[in-house]
Amino acid sequence: MSSVEENTLGVVVGRENLPRRTRAFRRPERTVSTTRANQHALGGRHLTVGTSLGAALIALFLLGLFLTQVGRMEHPSYSVVAWGLLLVIVASTTAIVHGLSRQMPHWLFAADLVGGVAVIGLDLYGVWGSESGSIIPTAALAVPALLLAIVTLRETVQILIADVAIGIILLLAAAAEERPDVLTLAPELMMIAIGVGPALLGVAVVRSYRRMVQLELDLVLVQSTVQAPQLTVGMLASEELTRLDDDAEELFDDVAGGRLPLPLPLEASTRAASLATELRLHLIEGRKETWLRHAVSESEFLAPAVTIDDPSSLAGVLTPPQRDALLLVLWLLVSDTDRWGATVHLIFGPTHPPRLGAYRTVRFPLVLETTGVLRRRVDAAAWEAMGIVGPHIDSVRDGSLRVEIDCTVDGASDT
Repeated sequence: MSSVEENTLGVVVGRENLPRRTRAFRRPERTVSTTRANQHALGGRHLTVGTSLGAALIALFLLGLFLTQVGRMEHPSYSVVAWGLLLVIVASTTAIVHGLSRQMPHWLFAADLVGGVAVIGLDLYGVWGSESGSIIPTAALAVPALLLAIVTLRETVQILIADVAIGIILLLAAAAEERPDVLTLAPELMMIAIGVGPALLGVAVVRSYRRMVQLELDLVLVQSTVQAPQLTVGMLASEELTRLDDDAEELFDDVAGGRLPLPLPLEASTRAASLATELRLHLIEGRKETWLRHAVSESEFLAPAVTIDDPSSLAGVLTPPQRDALLLVLWLLVSDTDRWGATVHLIFGPTHPPRLGAYRTVRFPLVLETTGVLRRRVDAAAWEAMGIVGPHIDSVRDGSLRVEIDCTVDGASDT
């Protein structure tokens, strides 16, 4: 599985913590490198700017509230130190993140959490025991704002756990403090919600954004197979063939340059035989796989949910518009966030006899058998795409959708 560090994009290419994802998935290296080079173009920088501005506004509001109540605090110096420490944490984190090309390593996140705990402790002690009983720990409430600012730089589950933990600490502190009037607890609870809530909202927004980007990126990557020949090799196989070709060229260069004598030594001859065997296997495999198999196997979202029964490689004779429409149908059926258990089984063929006067026309049925897909939940765009593939009849079997499409391809090639 390819690993890409998270940054302002907030997307890790090649993986997504989906409930049904149980197998390792490896994204082709060239697509990973392309994504790494163009990740800011996908709008992640704007999301980071938005969360940072929101965090700054919350912090400024809390700082203003602190200034209005500092005279009524029991130990105001501790709260002043807490605010100073928080400003140091924010400034140092900003400088380091910019210096690391908008990356936030684990050690920096851990240091921020430790510093945040110190800020909370100092501020809670600063307001503890106030006679009015209505002093708000403003610096402590500003720590979740820091989490909101870095939500695009870390895994959302880490931000979620930290934010919930801070909320629990503040709630326990508010409940444990002695108060002359229990009604003074209500404003503090409201302020805790105001402080903790934005980070939770940020987690929800970033999760939705990351999933949207990964869906679109994955769809674009697998759509490159639409223009492939009837039988071809996929991106992963192409990379492997390139590696084998480079190894073979290196071996030939060693022989031509006199670095390897002829006949070849045992180790070199074994290596040459292994390269030849791998090349033959890849070339043979490439003559048995259609574009659809590669599109499914190379898609992080389709691979766990789509199976194909196509012994005659009929998917290869579909025209590019039909291929594109079929790929869109599969995408719309399995990518809905409400259908984690949705699966689609494709059955191609057998071919129908050609109509009179249409000997170059290939006709065959394509059956889509689904599980976990309700007919009423199918997007209208999916029905439109099915119509491009061919005339279809739908039915419901065991509560799930079943569609039979009559595919017709004019002038199909036999190769």
